[in-house]
Amino acid sequence: MAKSIPRAGLRRNARSGSRKSTRKIPKGVIHVQASFHNTIVTVTDVRGRVISWSSAGTCGFKGPRRGTPFAAQTAAGDAIRTIVDQGMHRAEVRIKGPGLGRDGALRAIHRSGIRLSCVRDVTPMPHNGCRPPKKRRV
Repeated sequence: MAKSIPRAGLRRNARSGSRKSTRKIPKGVIHVQASFHNTIVTVTDVRGRVISWSSAGTCGFKGPRRGTPFAAQTAAGDAIRTIVDQGMHRAEVRIKGPGLGRDGALRAIHRSGIRLSCVRDVTPMPHNGCRPPKKRRV
């Protein structure tokens, strides 16, 4: 026997609105991870919960073009567009990595109209690094 088709007017079948649009987040943290091959921009609230994210790969850039500053600029603009609608006015920027997309992403964030409280470089620096491999014998 076939299942009955639920009517559209029933309350339990209808969604009561999207949770993303109802959240108002005034302050947040923008994390930019810039490697040589890709740039990932993640926007979180102050507690660290992810609100929005984007990368050069998800914006449609393929291959070597993902590491360019323009791709990072596009990714940052894409991630910020959703949070501006949610009411974010102030943000802190944390940039990690040696990639070319660092400046492009920062330029796009600055142009979006969000006030930046601080820009911090959180690239991990080795204090002596790992032990090197043993000498090669031929």
